[in-house]
Amino acid sequence: MSRQQHDDELFEIRNYYYIGNYQQCINEAQKLRQPSTPEVAIQRDIFTYRSYMAQNKFLVVLDEITSSSADEVQPLKLLAEYLSNKQKRESVVSQVDQRVASNVENDTLALVAATIYVNQGNLEAAYRILHTSESLEALAFSIDILLKIDRVDLARKKLKEMQEKDDDATLTQLAQAWVNVATGGEKLQDAYYIYQELVDKYGATPLLLNGQAVAFIGQAKYEEAEAALQEALDKDANYPDTLVNLIVLHRHMGKTPEIGNRYLSQLKDANPDHPYIKDLKQKESEFARICQQYAPSVSNIPA
Repeated sequence: MSRQQHDDELFEIRNYYYIGNYQQCINEAQKLRQPSTPEVAIQRDIFTYRSYMAQNKFLVVLDEITSSSADEVQPLKLLAEYLSNKQKRESVVSQVDQRVASNVENDTLALVAATIYVNQGNLEAAYRILHTSESLEALAFSIDILLKIDRVDLARKKLKEMQEKDDDATLTQLAQAWVNVATGGEKLQDAYYIYQELVDKYGATPLLLNGQAVAFIGQAKYEEAEAALQEALDKDANYPDTLVNLIVLHRHMGKTPEIGNRYLSQLKDANPDHPYIKDLKQKESEFARICQQYAPSVSNIPA
């Protein structure tokens, strides 16, 4: 069977995962009960387990992936251990280091290693690992990292590689939207159109709605952004990007701090390790240090 036929079998599964509709991805995977080849079955399972982890349902992955599972699936158990247990993170990172030092065996290992390194704040290691894979997803992940370090110029080059591989792929369209948002200006409207087209085709998800909201915020269309974020909040009240974007949006709109602080508390409760929270804690600590440094040495001035 050709690769194109394989892709057709997995199209809905893969597509729902990329747009952030994780439950629908799982549902579609369960419908594929008789895959045409073992390779298709493995890819189906990979997207199923990744969707469960995206929903913070790590026990399913930890229980089902065993030593007899396919090699391509095995790295996902490491990722589930890393994400679900802070005490095991150092050990998991050490295991990943060892595995990628000898040989990056498959695309799943590359993506898992890169995900863990990004969570560890080691973007250089993540970017280096992604170069071992030629998959569309590895290219998209590389673009995400380049945008994090404000290298839009290099991100555009990677995007061109994606477009040459598959210009119509949902992942390529999403990457185009990311680059457009980072570019700003007139490209913000182009980004909005990409997200809207995906919403029209596959339905709204928090991921797509947040993409639209960011494009709106960049154009100072705050009411439109608020509507998109409210819809995203209705779909998933704890989706971290929605909460972060609402905090930012309310500051742009000059609303009272109580509402923004409420979203901040919700984010701390639902996702205490989110990069936004880590960065905020670091800035608060630095501000406290500076205040202490310049505090008056004599507390009471004599009359």
